Amino acid sequence: MATTELYTKGACVWVPDPDSVWVSARLLRDLSPGDDHLQLQLSDGRELSYPVTATTELPLLGNPDILEGGNDLTALSFLHEPAVLHNLRVRFLDYSSIYTYCGIVLVAINPYEQLPIYGEEVIDAYSGQDMADMEPHIFSVAEEAYRTMTREEKNQSIIISGESGAGKTVSAKFTMRYFAVVGGASQQTSVEERVLASNPIMEAIGNAKTTRNDNSSRFGKYIEIGFGRKGDIIGANMRTYLLEKSRVVFQAPMERNYHIFYQLCASKDLPEMKALKLEAAEYFRYTNQGEETQIPGTDDVVELERTRNAFTILGVQSDQQMELFRILAAVLHLGNINIQASGRGGDRSYIDTDDRSLRLFAKLLGVEGAQMAHWLCHRRLAVGGEMLVKPMPGQQAVGARDALAKHIYGQLFSWTVQRLNAGLRAQREQPKSFIGVLDIYGFETFDRNSFEQFCINYANEKLQQQFNRHVFHLEQEEYVREELPWNRIEFSDNQPCIDLIEGSLGLLDLLDEECRMPKGSNESWARKLYDQHTTRSAHFRKPRMSNTAFIILHFADTVQYECDGFLDKNRDTVFEEPINIMRASQSELVAELFQQDSAGGAVKLSVPNGGLRSGKRTHREHKLTVGFQFRQSLQLLMDTLNSTTPHYVRCIKPNDVKQPFVFDPKRAVQQLRACGVLETIRISAAGYPSRWTYEEFFSRYRVLLRGSLSPGEVRGSCQRALSQLIPDPEQYCCGRTKVFFRAGQVAVLEKLRAVRLHAAGVIIQSWVRGWLGRQRFLRLRWATLTLQRYARGGLARRLAQTLRYTRAALVIQKTYRMVMVRQLYLMIREATITIQAYTRGTLVRKNYRKLLEERSAVCLQSAVRGWLQRRAFGRVRAAVVLLQCCMRRRLARRELKKLRAEARSVEKLGELNKGMEVKLMMLQLRADHQTRESGSLRETLQAEREAHSAEMEQLSSALRRLEAKLQEEPKRTRKISEREEEERRKMEERSANEVLQLTQELDALKTERDGLLKDKEDLSAHILEQEKAQADCMQKAVCETVESVQAELEEERRRYQGLLREFTRLEQRYDNLRDMSLLTERPREHRRTDSTHSVVSLLEPLSPGTPSFTGSPAFPSPEEVRRVRVSVSSPTFEKRPFSPDGLLNVLMEEVGVAKYAADKMQGEDLRHAYDAVRVANKFLEDQLLTQRRQWEVELAALRLQVEGSERVRVPSETTTSADLQELLEQVEVRELECCRLRKELTDLRGVASLRRILALTGPAASSSALQAPVTPQRKGGSTAGLLECRKKDEAKLIKNLITDVRVDSALSLPLGLAARVLFLCVQQADCSGDQARARSLCAAAVAGIKAALKKHCNDLDMTALWLKNTCLLADLLIQHSSKQEDFLPLAFDVSETSRALSDLRIKAYQQLLAITESRLQTIIVPAMLESETIPGLSGSASKLASSRKRAGSDPRAPGSETPTMVQVLRELGALHAALTHQELPLALQEQALRQLSHLLTASALNSLLLRKDMCCWNRGLQIRYNVSLLEEWLRSRGLQAGGAVATLEPLIQAAQLLQMSKKSESDAAALVQTCNVLSTQQIVKILTLYSPQSDAEERVTLNFIRIVQGLLRERSDGQPPQLLLDVRRVFPVTFPHQPPPPQRAEQLAIPESLKISFLRKA
Repeated sequence: MATTELYTKGACVWVPDPDSVWVSARLLRDLSPGDDHLQLQLSDGRELSYPVTATTELPLLGNPDILEGGNDLTALSFLHEPAVLHNLRVRFLDYSSIYTYCGIVLVAINPYEQLPIYGEEVIDAYSGQDMADMEPHIFSVAEEAYRTMTREEKNQSIIISGESGAGKTVSAKFTMRYFAVVGGASQQTSVEERVLASNPIMEAIGNAKTTRNDNSSRFGKYIEIGFGRKGDIIGANMRTYLLEKSRVVFQAPMERNYHIFYQLCASKDLPEMKALKLEAAEYFRYTNQGEETQIPGTDDVVELERTRNAFTILGVQSDQQMELFRILAAVLHLGNINIQASGRGGDRSYIDTDDRSLRLFAKLLGVEGAQMAHWLCHRRLAVGGEMLVKPMPGQQAVGARDALAKHIYGQLFSWTVQRLNAGLRAQREQPKSFIGVLDIYGFETFDRNSFEQFCINYANEKLQQQFNRHVFHLEQEEYVREELPWNRIEFSDNQPCIDLIEGSLGLLDLLDEECRMPKGSNESWARKLYDQHTTRSAHFRKPRMSNTAFIILHFADTVQYECDGFLDKNRDTVFEEPINIMRASQSELVAELFQQDSAGGAVKLSVPNGGLRSGKRTHREHKLTVGFQFRQSLQLLMDTLNSTTPHYVRCIKPNDVKQPFVFDPKRAVQQLRACGVLETIRISAAGYPSRWTYEEFFSRYRVLLRGSLSPGEVRGSCQRALSQLIPDPEQYCCGRTKVFFRAGQVAVLEKLRAVRLHAAGVIIQSWVRGWLGRQRFLRLRWATLTLQRYARGGLARRLAQTLRYTRAALVIQKTYRMVMVRQLYLMIREATITIQAYTRGTLVRKNYRKLLEERSAVCLQSAVRGWLQRRAFGRVRAAVVLLQCCMRRRLARRELKKLRAEARSVEKLGELNKGMEVKLMMLQLRADHQTRESGSLRETLQAEREAHSAEMEQLSSALRRLEAKLQEEPKRTRKISEREEEERRKMEERSANEVLQLTQELDALKTERDGLLKDKEDLSAHILEQEKAQADCMQKAVCETVESVQAELEEERRRYQGLLREFTRLEQRYDNLRDMSLLTERPREHRRTDSTHSVVSLLEPLSPGTPSFTGSPAFPSPEEVRRVRVSVSSPTFEKRPFSPDGLLNVLMEEVGVAKYAADKMQGEDLRHAYDAVRVANKFLEDQLLTQRRQWEVELAALRLQVEGSERVRVPSETTTSADLQELLEQVEVRELECCRLRKELTDLRGVASLRRILALTGPAASSSALQAPVTPQRKGGSTAGLLECRKKDEAKLIKNLITDVRVDSALSLPLGLAARVLFLCVQQADCSGDQARARSLCAAAVAGIKAALKKHCNDLDMTALWLKNTCLLADLLIQHSSKQEDFLPLAFDVSETSRALSDLRIKAYQQLLAITESRLQTIIVPAMLESETIPGLSGSASKLASSRKRAGSDPRAPGSETPTMVQVLRELGALHAALTHQELPLALQEQALRQLSHLLTASALNSLLLRKDMCCWNRGLQIRYNVSLLEEWLRSRGLQAGGAVATLEPLIQAAQLLQMSKKSESDAAALVQTCNVLSTQQIVKILTLYSPQSDAEERVTLNFIRIVQGLLRERSDGQPPQLLLDVRRVFPVTFPHQPPPPQRAEQLAIPESLKISFLRKA
């Protein structure tokens, strides 16, 4: 009961509401004594007058706001129904948290949505953590059960209950998945895989669609998962309860039958299913009654494939699977058998023998159809010692048919469970302890409740009683541990209700008795119930309006049951005659289901939920009713649960419409009342629900304590203060380590604390306000004096300024006047000079023009006179020429006449010489031509003469006129001169204009030229920019391609190294099995095996990078594989004609694998496995060599092609093209490397199924194997400076140098001594021509280093030493494998050894990290999150409520020192020291620290995201400081450049997020900009978990979170949702090549302690 002092103005209370169940309200005034009403204001603003008649009727008080959304309901100050409901609603709707603790109970609300909180990274985050430190989760309960089992060696159980559709099945699956991951199986076959494979099978045959759930479990199951001594899963066992067989023959509307029927109908078109003659689900009566044959989002064909794969994993052969499917199909056909009525009034019935369904039913089950048709319609009766056959009416025959169908399905269900248990049973050893997972139905109440609901509610009554007693027992343990009296705790026990059901003459006894009565009926049973219990039991009532129903007052609710059908369902009768027909079936499985026990004819598998009825007297086992069997199995279950430590999960269904994140308060309250959560609250509230440690109480309520406060006397100070703060000693109690408070007392203390803080705040405010007033006065006085000083100074400066202005004005005026006068004088002077200049110029120009005129006249006169003289001379010369022509013409004529006369006299000569005629003709023609030319010339000359004469006359006349004009008109000369001057001036102007125009055109041309030049330059610049942009784009594209290829290469390398790590694990498992086999088969007398023998007998290094067989046979189908597996595992396998011995021997002989190692091993299976591994190793290695040579040829061809294309390119692009080509070559090389790695990964997956391949290939595989190439021996070679190791000393060398060397001696040796010695021995053997010995020595060295690594698997220094030697040996072999002038190349092929050494390097590197990770794993979270490196930071604030921890739940030992960052840095320093001591490359150290930094960040951040107590301001500051220590450590050692600091960024940003302001939109924008590495889910999760740890902090509002989510959606880049980081992520490692110097034996300082003096220097 809460105190009335808390009912003050503003207090929060809860009042009932018909719609929301409870609504919150605020008090408008204080509660005074005698008030009969409370004035309340509801959350929606309405005011309410709440009537109060007594103190007990006061409304329930609400919890403080700081407790809102807490992850443990028992930590609430007020424990009552509305507080629980409100807290669950806030966590579910506002924070999207579906899990909440309620003491030892985990409340799980079904979100109806897939949430990313069940990945392996979440499992890793919860593994090894304390339940109270982490956020509620189903994995937390599983971890608590697992750790308690391993620590206390006591069996555990997880009880999961809830309504249909609440998520029980999913919770059970996630629980088993957690156990499968945490407790990996130790056997060769994966037990955890088989455990998980049982889920699809049980869901197919036991789950169905209901109106409330699409995958409702219609049975209860209890799975016991067995664990070995090391905590690994070694087996499992399953028990089932109360299968709902009535669903096989009847389904309500909108429901379905069991999933397996619909899966078979959907797969009817598969070839193997056609023999079942199935149709669509709508065709069969047993599947179409609900009119709902499909489930949205579910593919029944795919689900059947999952079911068949699960059967295969569990060892059920395919023929048995088909037998099972035939039985299921027969059940469907059985429902379609048409039973027809006959006889008078329908008292008979019959089945047509030609009925198709009957024929199919009989054919599928291998029974006689006619017999089955007869006995389905008849029954046998024993009357007077005689057997009578009585026909049955049609309705009774239909009931018999349905009873047979239910019986067949029940038998098949039981057989399937037994078969699964056989597959899950531990084979090697008995489980040391187990964890049971109980997935059982919750409390059910419907409008009509029958026998099934009665049994379900009876089981829940038993479970609730066990739950109450366990909670009460835990409370008692807590009180005893704290030495408190616990006799005050009381709780309601439901034992009377259980006695009503199962007690003497209880409901079950009366029901069984009525079933044994010959004429028992439901009405008579109801009358017996009324007579026996109406007045004797307070939990039994009779309905007023019914005589065939009864009411039981269960712990959760009052339920009315209808008696109709109770007797039939309890009897579950099936007649013996159809069962006998089934026993005679030709099908082995059907006969096995119904076979008889040899002892007395009882059913061997028992009829699990009913008996057989026949005319003969049956055994007692046949008369077991369903109720009796259910009571027995329930009692067995309770005994099992009572012998274990239980853990409880209560699943809540938030709504009935299956909508995600919709909360119906009515349905939630109903389930909370039914599942026992509120009962836990009541038990807690009955005692002291609020519990504080003294330190927490002292830190929180220190302001209420008086007197001297010493942290060393915390307990005494708290006890003294409590007596003053709480006068009633009954309201609190002090224990050994904690203070216990009654309900509501924490709220009282909070109110007192608030009052004290308020009073202190008032005092502080008064002092602060006085101080602020004084400070304000002093500031005002100082400001006044300052203003006065500045004002006076301003006035003085103003006066001085005025005086300066006056003096300056006078100076300016004087200067201005002087300037004006001077300018006037200068202007007059300049004008005078200008006038004089113009006047003088005019006079000079006038004289000049006169001189020009005189000079022009003289020039004209001289020109005219010269022209006259030249014309006279021309006339005289023309006359002379004419005279000459006339004389010459005359002479020519005269000569012509002579010639003609001579020609007449010589005609005879012409006849004699006819050739002369031609010449004459030609001469005549020439003469004629000349004559014509002479005529034309004469005419021309005559014309010229006439023109000349005319011109001369004109000129003469003109000259005369001019002379006359000059003489007669002298005045006109001046006018002509002026006109000529004007014309000359105009010509000059035109010339000037033309010159100007030409100049302008020239300027325009120059401008155009400049523009063209500029355009040319711009175009050139643009072209250069385009070329540069293209080059940049090309460079960027090449870089992106290189980065993508690099990323792909890194991913492939990571996968390859992960696969290598898995191969190492499998190899280790193989060694363990071999050792165990040798131990079990070894004689009793023990002999110590020599270490040399162990080294020699090691497996040869199997390279995981080998490709698959060339021409390897096709892999068999899954069906064939299943057959082979069954045949191998069957007892008759040895009798088969095929034996792998011959095949292995042939293969070993053809590939040259020695048999001596395998012969030493004992055990046939072990020897075959060993030989098969070695043969496959040889095959794969040979194929890899062939592939590598092909790749080298292709790579050389590509390089030649690239070089040829480079020479064709333009010389100007040589540099860019060369760089681009180099990048392309790198890309091509990386692509080839990626292809090789992919192929190697693909081949490695085939290695796991090697034995299956060898068993199926036959001798063809051996013929297709490649022969190993034989390398010719080298005859010559210098062996100076080498070491010789004889063949017989190889084992001794490996033993003394590697396997048996002491740790102190090994660490004191020179760096890489073992590798140098081995290499010199290998080189000597190679130079001497003994290449087989060189290869043998390399193989022995690899095997020896493997053995050394295995021997020192927990030693950092030794692992680093062998990593150094492996790297050095690999570098030496690579260096001498290439043909270099400075080094002598090795003749034998070292590629095989190089690959083995590469794998060995990776193994050693991974072992180094594994050692450090194992040391860091347990201290990461305590050191980086919990340790207080900054002293006193967290002491100033304490959380208000602390969650309860179970006794011993903390994984850390009590009294142990809390890990700090010093230990983390110490472990990192140990690794760094080991690597530095061996002088390993800095790049390798950076990669190792990067991997470990990621582990630190991922583990710390994942734990932070799952722990509410860590999400506060001071913890963020502490985390940031711890990370800064790690950063400083990395920088001090120069390791920050390898990515180690970058991997810390998520944790740094998470710490910054905790310290940033979270109020306004600007804060949200800054937050989103700062936290750019964290994902959206991580940011929202931290904001949701943020919990104020002091009054100075405020809770993050939902509005702020929504703003942040909106901003984060804008920056979303399409990445998948990620909440937790992958702790198991492995960064691929690359080993830098360091060419070592030449090695010589004289340079080695080999100590005598190694005892290898048998090596001889060559």
